[in-house]
Amino acid sequence: MRKPFICGNWKMYKTVAEAVAFVNAAKGLVAGAAGVEIGIGAPATALKALADAAKGTNIRVGGENCHWEKEGAFTGEISPGMLAEAGCSFVIIGHSERRQYFGETDGTVNKKIKAALANGLDVILCCGETLAEREAGKTSQVVDGHVKNGLAGLDAGQMAKIVIAYEPVWAIGTGRTAAPAQAQEVHAGIRKLLTDLFGREVAEGVRIQYGGSVKPENVKEIMSQPDVDGALVGGASLKPESFAQLVNYQG
Repeated sequence: MRKPFICGNWKMYKTVAEAVAFVNAAKGLVAGAAGVEIGIGAPATALKALADAAKGTNIRVGGENCHWEKEGAFTGEISPGMLAEAGCSFVIIGHSERRQYFGETDGTVNKKIKAALANGLDVILCCGETLAEREAGKTSQVVDGHVKNGLAGLDAGQMAKIVIAYEPVWAIGTGRTAAPAQAQEVHAGIRKLLTDLFGREVAEGVRIQYGGSVKPENVKEIMSQPDVDGALVGGASLKPESFAQLVNYQG
């Protein structure tokens, strides 16, 4: 049985003070959430304070990106070891905004995943197609490429530390959400690919999140799909009340 993972992705929002205030407001609202894993991916400047504020709660803290090197002349970058030292237990890698605006490729995603795992971090690997790619019938080709190339060189044992997040680019921050059946179709395709790559037992254990305009109003229907094992949530994760509604979707 795969444990659902509801994770906020704050992007470039929240100061240190705002992040701490969020956790202080949210921790009581999600304390009773049984059978759901809870995480927040936050800006690097807030991670240490956020992790400290989340100690003793059921909220995990993660980074939104990392470099693949331990250290070096990479101005502005942050290593996986630095994330771990700040209190992170996971990192989001390959988000479409990183691919679109900052030149992220499947090759750099793969190097970052390996570095994150080597530093004890779990990984949320993002994948997803643009509207043009979907309309051209290339959804499976694009998504499979992101997943297969991102996971290249990993073994079955390492897959226990990997979560896949399917985020159709056309649904991120647009208010447009993939219909539950659309999400399920892609999630099932990802699980089939994982079966081909790592075997059925491993594939059945990997959690696949959906991301893209997930809100309290639609989360229950999305989560009802058999191959949807969580959500990676942007805007609706920025307020404690709506985040708690997402986490408590089973209630």
